[in-house]
Amino acid sequence: MLAVAILAAGKGTRMKSKLPKVLHPLGSKSLVERAIESCKIVKPHRTLVIIGYEGDKIENALNHLENVEFVQQTEQLGTGHAIMQLLPHLKDFTGDLLVLNGDVPLLRPETVEELVNTHQKNKNATTLLTANLKNPQGYGRVFCDGNNLVTQIVEDRDCNSAQKQNHRINAGVYCFNWQCLKEALPQLTTNNDQQEYYLTEVVDFLNPVMALDVHDHSEISGINDRCQLAVAYDVLQARVKEGWMKAGVTMIDPDSITIDETVQLGIDVTIEPQTHIRGNTIIGANCKIGPGCLIENSIIEDNTTVLYSVISDSKISANTRIGPYAHLRGGVELGENCRVGNFVEIKKSSIGNKTNIAHLSYIGDATLGNQVNIGAGTITANYDGVKKHPTIIGDRTKTGSNSVFVAPVTIGEDVTVGAGSVITHDVPNDSLAIARGKQKNIEGWKKP
Repeated sequence: MLAVAILAAGKGTRMKSKLPKVLHPLGSKSLVERAIESCKIVKPHRTLVIIGYEGDKIENALNHLENVEFVQQTEQLGTGHAIMQLLPHLKDFTGDLLVLNGDVPLLRPETVEELVNTHQKNKNATTLLTANLKNPQGYGRVFCDGNNLVTQIVEDRDCNSAQKQNHRINAGVYCFNWQCLKEALPQLTTNNDQQEYYLTEVVDFLNPVMALDVHDHSEISGINDRCQLAVAYDVLQARVKEGWMKAGVTMIDPDSITIDETVQLGIDVTIEPQTHIRGNTIIGANCKIGPGCLIENSIIEDNTTVLYSVISDSKISANTRIGPYAHLRGGVELGENCRVGNFVEIKKSSIGNKTNIAHLSYIGDATLGNQVNIGAGTITANYDGVKKHPTIIGDRTKTGSNSVFVAPVTIGEDVTVGAGSVITHDVPNDSLAIARGKQKNIEGWKKP
C-alpha cells in the first residue's frame, strides 16, 4: 500500500500575495494540484494534504478532486513537524509514504514512479530524490557512499565550509517505509539553526537510506516568488510544445505561443505566432491557427483556419474559416464549410452548414439554418433590457446589409431581407421582407 503526503501549510511570504502560495496558478492548474497529479501514476491508496495558512481556501480549491484528505498543521515548525501530524491519521496504515512538496510543481510522473519502484525494489527504509547542481547554494547537502546509500543530510545553513563543497542536494521528495518512519519521528529534535523539526534528521534513525538522482534538474524547482513561477511556466511550456512538435504539429515561433497541457492537437496542425490555446481545447488535423488567436475550452474540427480571433466554449465544424477579428463565445456551434469574417461576434448560437457571416455583425441567442448569408452589419437585437430572446433564421435566407432582427422573431426559409430593414415580426417562407422608412428626396435644398 502507498499513501501520499503533500506539504502545503506554508504562507509563502515572498509571493507578496493574500493567496496561499500553493494555490497560485501555473498554467491551467495550481501548484498543489500539479503536485497531487504527479503521483497519480503510482495509484496511492490515500492522498493527504497537510494544510495550515488559509487552509480553508486550499480545501475549497481542491474539493473537486476525489479521495483527497486534509490534515491540519496549526503551527509551522518544520517539515518533520508537518509529517508528525500524520501520526493519528495513519496509525493503522501499513505500507509506504510518499512525501511531496506542494510548491514543487514540475515533477514528472515518471520520476515519481521511478522513486517508488527504487524504494520498493531495494526494500529501503527511505529513498530520497537528489540532484547534482553546479550551484547548490540554498539546498541541503546529501552525503552518500559508493552505492548511493545516504550517510548524512545537512541543511545548507548548517553546513560548514567543507560540506558546502558537496554538490549533491536534497530535492525534498521522499519515499518512506511508514512503520520505520513513525518510530523515528518522535526522536526528531530542534537542535539546528532554525530550531525546527527537520524531516531530513530521520536518516540518522533509519537504515538503509538510498539516494536517487533526478535526470532533469528543472523537475525539482521549488516556487518561492513570482520570478520563479514565471521560470517554471517557461519550463512547462517547453515540455508541452516539444511534445507536440515531435507529434507532428508545426509551430511558427514557439516562444510566442502558449499551450495548456490539457489541449489536444491533431497532426499537421500549424500554429502561428502570438497564439494561445487553453483549457480543454481539441484542434483537429490540418488546421491553421493564428497568428494572434486565443482559443479556450473549444473544439475545432479538421481543415479549419482561424486568424486573429478569440474563441471560447464553442464547437467549430470542419472546413470552416474564421477571422480576422472574430469573437465566438458562450456555446456557439458552427456548422461545416462556414465563413465567419471580419469583426463578427457570435454568442450562444447554432449556425448551420455553409452559412456565411462575413462582416461587422452580431449574432446572439440565434439559430441559423444551412446556406444562410448574413449581410454586413446584421444585428440580432436579443436583449430587451430584462431577458434575452431568440432569433431563428431558416435555410437559404439572405439578410441585407444593416438589417436588425428584434427578438423574439422567426424568419422562414428562402427569405430575402432588404438592406436596412428592422424586422419586428415573423416572416414566412419564400418572402421578401422590407421594413424601413420610405426615402424622400427634396431637390434644390440648401442649409439655412
